[in-house]
Amino acid sequence: MQNNKNRTSVKFYILLAIVVFAIFANNADFLPAVVRDAAGNTFNQLFSSGDFAITTSRILASLFAVAFCMLVATAVFMILSHVEKRNRRMLTISYLVKSLTNWVCAIACVIWILSILGIDISAALAGVGIVALVLSFGAQSLVEDVVTGIFIMFEGAFNVGDIIVMDNFRGTVRSIGVRTTIFEDDGGNLKIVNNSDIRNVQNRSRNGSLAVCDVGISYDSSIPAAEKVILDCLEKMWQENDGMYLSHPVYAGVQALADSSVVLRCRVEVREEDIFAAQRRLNRAVKLALDEGGIEIPFPQVVVHQAK
Repeated sequence: MQNNKNRTSVKFYILLAIVVFAIFANNADFLPAVVRDAAGNTFNQLFSSGDFAITTSRILASLFAVAFCMLVATAVFMILSHVEKRNRRMLTISYLVKSLTNWVCAIACVIWILSILGIDISAALAGVGIVALVLSFGAQSLVEDVVTGIFIMFEGAFNVGDIIVMDNFRGTVRSIGVRTTIFEDDGGNLKIVNNSDIRNVQNRSRNGSLAVCDVGISYDSSIPAAEKVILDCLEKMWQENDGMYLSHPVYAGVQALADSSVVLRCRVEVREEDIFAAQRRLNRAVKLALDEGGIEIPFPQVVVHQAK
């Protein structure tokens, strides 16, 4: 992340130097006359109109337009990189604004270059409007994606960094764009979903989650003795893992009377990103504690009756 910010800063200062040089080159006395004249002609072409033609000055003016639009986009990215540090909500808005900035700057750059080259923008836009009308039925999904992306940002159903469950998929929100949202599962695999296809989402990061440990003891074992062992174990676990646990681990009681065991349940509130690690630690600690206390954890058994 820090390397990306450093690269963005370097890119900004390089583009700024190019733009400033291009603006003031025609008045720089230390430059050769040829360079000053070329810079002056280039600057005059930036906002001029005329017949279509490809000349050296217009090509240079087009390159200046590209550099200027990139400078604006990079400046926006630098500002957002400082704002997004505050919380996940600002990080989400930052990703969406960056996506919008890329689109707007790209479109503005194309229109500016067409104008520099002498192409009638109004006629071109009219033609684009006709084509867009023809293609509008095929672009409905794209419009849905964009509109849904905007609603995701304003409604705040989930933010970048939140853990969500969608259908049978569980993952972390990595970025929210104008058209797509990227999720990452526990294995590091990325899932790219069109915004309009995001439905029935559970946000597991809004509140604390429960790591649950269900352990079975034999019917011959003493429940009060097992409960004492578990309570002592939970107290020890709280002292050792107070950085992970959001509350004191709780013994919930007898969860079920299963075929081969009496199932006891204990739970602890944790952050969703820690739920699997907390559950593994809890299972291990309870198993070791019951073994040390002489409490049997049975395996499934089958009773066979022989007919007489």
